[in-house]
Amino acid sequence: MTRRAPIPETVTLRVPFRVVKRGGRKEIQLPEGAAQPRRTDSTLVKALARAFRWKRLLESGEFITIGELARREGIAPSYMTRVLRLTLLAPDIVEAILDGKQGPEVLLARLLQPFPVEWRQQHGL
Repeated sequence: MTRRAPIPETVTLRVPFRVVKRGGRKEIQLPEGAAQPRRTDSTLVKALARAFRWKRLLESGEFITIGELARREGIAPSYMTRVLRLTLLAPDIVEAILDGKQGPEVLLARLLQPFPVEWRQQHGL
């Protein structure tokens, strides 16, 4: 049998992190290489869901114009057109957002700005 060192009563563990604002809320950002749990951005997911729902309503002929649909939804047509652009995102970007694997730079405010329609060019978003 070997003697073991006594177990200390307290252990101090230091983990470097930063608190950053993301999408209007505070989030802990761990250093590079640290295992980070997946966390879906509910704001982005909700915007994607709305965009694809609106697209389906327009394509089905239930609503003829964006203005008509915007009136029914109670939002500005200009906002609706910006959100509808999310349906033009590359499928792998949409999948990453839904899985919570998108990078920290992928924010709704950034995606509502004009972006390239070609999927290959979108990966710098």
